[in-house]
Order: sequence, then structure tokens, then C-alpha cells
Amino acid sequence: MKPSRPVRILHFLTAAAWLGLSGCMTTRPATPPSLTVSGAPGPFRIGQIVDMERAEAVRFDEMITAISGCDVIFVGESHDNPEHHLIQVQILQALADRVGDHLAVGMEFFQVGQQEAIDRYLQGAISEDGFLDAVNWKESWGFDYLLYRPLMLLSKDRGLRVLALNAPSAIVRKVARSGLSGLTAEERDQIAKEIDLGNEPHRAYVLEAFEGHDHPDLKKFERFYEAQSVWEETMAETISNHLASSGGKMVIFSGNGHIVYKFGIPERTLRRAPVRAATVVLHPAAAHEEMDRNLADFVWITGRCSPRPPLRHPVREAKDGGEDRGESQSG
Repeated sequence: MKPSRPVRILHFLTAAAWLGLSGCMTTRPATPPSLTVSGAPGPFRIGQIVDMERAEAVRFDEMITAISGCDVIFVGESHDNPEHHLIQVQILQALADRVGDHLAVGMEFFQVGQQEAIDRYLQGAISEDGFLDAVNWKESWGFDYLLYRPLMLLSKDRGLRVLALNAPSAIVRKVARSGLSGLTAEERDQIAKEIDLGNEPHRAYVLEAFEGHDHPDLKKFERFYEAQSVWEETMAETISNHLASSGGKMVIFSGNGHIVYKFGIPERTLRRAPVRAATVVLHPAAAHEEMDRNLADFVWITGRCSPRPPLRHPVREAKDGGEDRGESQSG
């Protein structure tokens, strides 16, 4: 499966030389994982893109044709999976080829207060090192920038607007410990005006993630859920504000946990803006699994190249169900 035209070699060499994808390939089990979709024949294998509505494998260009007709395309990731980042570059370039200058890129990885630094970097006003210092990358996000560099280089090369979506991390941490009621008026003004805490399916999903991990600093689930909602509502508000002011189309890159079943950022965006949306989950397969048909519009099945242990994901194993999978609640 290839994009509509070859991805620039520069972007791939930047990441691939460091990532060592061949090393990831050797860690796959002798018997490849097999995935099925609930209520449909299968199985599907690593490398395939599954149209979840039809429960059929499709070509890359077929998926791009389908999602490019939407106003907002949400693309997930496991943050430290290098394969996911290379796939995202393919998707972004293909969408940029189809949509052109009317495409904007939204990224979970940046906080709203960092927008000026992003704009200056894309305009060539500051160097890459200056940009990384300005956004305090190592502290504010933490994952190696080489994973994200190809997306930024492609956006810069194509003249695409990159929008910082996320709430300030210090405020999210404070909500996780003290709740929304613990914020000052100044802090409250830096996050979404409307924060919906009443989505029960979403609450159940976050509760499962909360119960699956040790959170010694988070005494109460309600505060944990408020923090999750602050993340997603702020990202959704930023997206909807851009759509209202600029029009055009957007592609959003975030953790899988924020877009599965559409009840994270997508539903919160659609509550604010009546737009057409599509979700693409990049799912690292590791066992014999059955995927819920409502998980996403498209699921791209990948290898598991992440160096850290897999976390909980709303995809169940066909047999034992005993292994943690995929993304945390925080994406």
C-alpha cells in the first residue's frame, strides 16, 4: 500500500535511520497475530487496513479517498511506536496532495500556549533547536522528537498550518490532584469553556484504564476523569474554533485512546461543530484478537515496536483476555 506519490526520502531517512525498523520486525512472534472484526469473517494480518463498517481490507488509496471527503480526520498512534509515525507521514502527505493548502494539522503533542513558537518555526523565524527550546519539548511532551520530526518537516515543506491542541500540562496535573474546583479563575480560562463529564461509555472506558494501572498520586477516579476530559475538551474546542474561523479541512494526530469509539476528541468536536469526521486507529497487534466493529472507521494493523510494555486498549483477545493491550487512557 503506497501513498498517492512517494513520500520524500528526507522525511523517512530522518526517522528510519534512528528507528531501526528492521529490529522491530525481528521481535514479532513466529506465528503472526490474527485479528477478526466482530460479526464478520477474517482474519486480518499486520500491514492491512480494515474498513470497519464493511469489515474488509482496503488499499491505502481507497482509505485516503474515503477520509479525504471528511472535514476532520482523526489519526491515532501509540506514542512510542515508530511504525505509527511513518504511517502518519504517509497519511499526511496523501491528504495534502488531495486537499492542498486548505488542510490544517492539529497535534495533541503541543499545548495551546506554544502556538506562537510553532508558527515562528514553520515560518523560518527560528531554528529547529530554538523551536524545541521554546516549546520545552523534553518536559512538555517527553517522547523523542525524532519520532515527530518528519510530520513537522512535511508540514513546513508544504506550508501547512500546525495547531497546538492540548491544555497546559500543569493545569491538567492540577485537575488530576485537586479537581476542576481547585483551579483559579486564570487557570480555568486556559482550558475549554464547556467540559462534559456525563458520557457514560467514555467514563467506563477511562475507568477500565484507571483500574488497570497504579496511580499513587491520583486518589480519586473522579479527578482522574476530570483531567482526561480537560485534555479532550480543550483539544475539541481548539479544533472547532479553527473550523469556525478558517474553514477548510483538518487532520488530527493524537493517541489512540483519545479517538477510539469516537467518544474522546471526535464526539466532543462534533458536539461543537456539525462536521463530517473519520477516525483511523493504528493498532499494534500482538495476539489473537477480536476488534469491535465500532472501534474506528478504519483500523491499520501494525507491528508492536514500542520499547515499553503494552497498555490497556479496548480490543479484546479472542481467548484469554488476560494481556494488557494498546494505549492508556491518556493516549
